[in-house]
Amino acid sequence: MKSFFRILTIVIVVGIFGFTIYYLYGKSKETPVIYETTTAFVAPNIIKKTVATGSVNPRKEIDITPKVSGIIEILYVEPGQMVKQGDVIAKIKIIPNMVSLNNAESRVKRAEISLENAKRKFERRKELYDDGVIPAAEFEQFELEYENASEELGSAQNNLELIQEGQTKAAGKTTNTLVRSTIAGMVLAVPVEQGNSVIESNTFNAGTTIATIADMNEMIFEGKIDETEVGKISEGMPLILQIGAIEDIRFEAVLEHISPKGVEENGAIQFEIKADVVLRTDQFIRAGYSANADIVLARVDSVLAVPESVIQFDGDTAFVEVETELQIFEKRNIELGLSDGIHIEVVSGLSEEDKIKVPIR
Repeated sequence: MKSFFRILTIVIVVGIFGFTIYYLYGKSKETPVIYETTTAFVAPNIIKKTVATGSVNPRKEIDITPKVSGIIEILYVEPGQMVKQGDVIAKIKIIPNMVSLNNAESRVKRAEISLENAKRKFERRKELYDDGVIPAAEFEQFELEYENASEELGSAQNNLELIQEGQTKAAGKTTNTLVRSTIAGMVLAVPVEQGNSVIESNTFNAGTTIATIADMNEMIFEGKIDETEVGKISEGMPLILQIGAIEDIRFEAVLEHISPKGVEENGAIQFEIKADVVLRTDQFIRAGYSANADIVLARVDSVLAVPESVIQFDGDTAFVEVETELQIFEKRNIELGLSDGIHIEVVSGLSEEDKIKVPIR
C-alpha cells in the first residue's frame, strides 16, 4: 500500500513537471508577425492648405446717426427691412436747450426793436429825400440800415425756428429732424426704441446710432492667421470657406488683403486677412456668421498617392517596402510630391499593382 502511494506521488510530480515544461515551451515560441499591405491609388486631388478662423461680414456697413439731439418720435424701419438711399429711418422730436432758446427769443426781440427804429429813420429820411432836402448819398445810408435790420430779424426768426423745430419755413422740406439712410441695403439692427433720447453727431461725439445698414450683396471674410503661416500666402490666392451655420456647403473666396502688422493674441502674433466671398443665389449669408477659411497653398489633381503612414525614411531618402512574395518585402526608394497631411503624392517608384507593407507603429 505504501508503495502504491509512493508511485502515485512520483507520477503526479512528474506530470506536473512535464506540464510545466510544455507550457513554458509553448510560451517561449514567438507568434509570427503578419503585416498588412495596401496599394497606391489615384487621388482626385491633393490640396496643401492652411486654416484661418474669422467671420463673414458685409463690405459696406454703416451706422446711421442723427444731426440733431432730441427724442425718437417715430421709427420707420425694423431689422431685416430693405431700404433705399434717402429713405426716412426715423423722426426726431427736438427738446430745445433752455439757454439757447432764451437767447434766440431775446435776439428776435432785439431785431424787432432795431428794425422798428431803422424803419422810422428810413421813412423820415425818405420824406426829406423826396422833397430834395438831403442828397441821395445820405438817404442811401438809412435805406441800407433799414434793409440790414430787416435781414437780421429774418435770420433771428429762422434761428429760433431751428432751435424749436429743427427746420425753417424758408427751407421747405429740408429738415434735420428726419433721419435718412445714406446707402441702399438691409437694416441689420435698430438699437434704439421710440422715446429714447439721442445725441447728434458732431466733431466731439460720434452720436447715437439709430440704425445699422449694410449692403448684403457684397460680403467679405475677415479672419486672422498665425505668423508661421502668413509668409506662405499672398493676395489673389483662392480660399474655401466653411460657414458653421450652413452645413455641407462650401463657398469660394479670393484673398485680397493681408495686414502688414501683426497683433499679439494669447501669446501668438496674428495677422488680419480679408477675402472677397463669391455669393451663391441659393444661400443667404447673414452678417457675422463664423467661418473657417482653407487657404489653398498648392494643389494637384488626379495623381498617384499613398497614405503617409507607409512612408519610411533613410536620411533624406524616402522608401516603402514592397511585397515580392507572401510576407516577404523589399526596400524600394520613391520620389514624393505634394502632401495634405494624410495622403502624399508619389511622383515615381510605384505603381497601382504594388502591395506596400504597412509598418507597425
